[in-house]
Amino acid sequence: MDFETAVENAMFGIFHNAGQVCSAASRLLVQETIYDRFVERLAERSSKIVVGNGGSEKIEMGALTNEHHMNKVLDYIKSGIEEGAKLVCGGKRLTENGLEQGFFIAPTIFADVNANMRIVKEEIFGPVLVVEKFKDEEDAILKANDSIYGLAGAVFTEDMDRAKRIISNLRAGITWINSYHLAYIDGPWGGYKQSGIGRALGANGLEHFMETKQINIHQHAKPVGWYAN
Repeated sequence: MDFETAVENAMFGIFHNAGQVCSAASRLLVQETIYDRFVERLAERSSKIVVGNGGSEKIEMGALTNEHHMNKVLDYIKSGIEEGAKLVCGGKRLTENGLEQGFFIAPTIFADVNANMRIVKEEIFGPVLVVEKFKDEEDAILKANDSIYGLAGAVFTEDMDRAKRIISNLRAGITWINSYHLAYIDGPWGGYKQSGIGRALGANGLEHFMETKQINIHQHAKPVGWYAN
């Protein structure tokens, strides 16, 4: 996959709406051969995101919904640091340049994480990205599926055979190849595992508004079953 395109999509996947999206791409798996270079570039780009009042066209990322949620996200960041994850950028509340009246958190990236950390296992629902390296395709699939959640996921590669193979093995209900967050009203929306039951949107979503009746018809006069003797 084109390097810069992958970086931009990774940023959009997590920092769109300050990470307050059910399908936010909060876990990023990068192949070990490009891991250090990718994390460095991702941090460089993310640190330049313009944070502020979303009413301005110049702003690229806005605030969290309320103070309680902001403090919850900050607690996750603290937990990541205490558990040994490498804080690459961000990790703090922003109060400069008039932001002190809002609930703003700098775009935050953790590297060198492992599956046992809270920031990896739990849903933060904020602008916090955890980046983990993988060795090969099999390793990537195992790590991607190592979660109690399974709402969304994506793969970025120029090899379409590989992309389809990985997507078919990804335990997630909404998936993309070489894009992220794009949603279509005619496609079913919902997840696997603890990411919900049922589907919204599409024909599958209409079933939630319908009642199903079971009708059994016996076309013979004689009774059936054990009592028929």
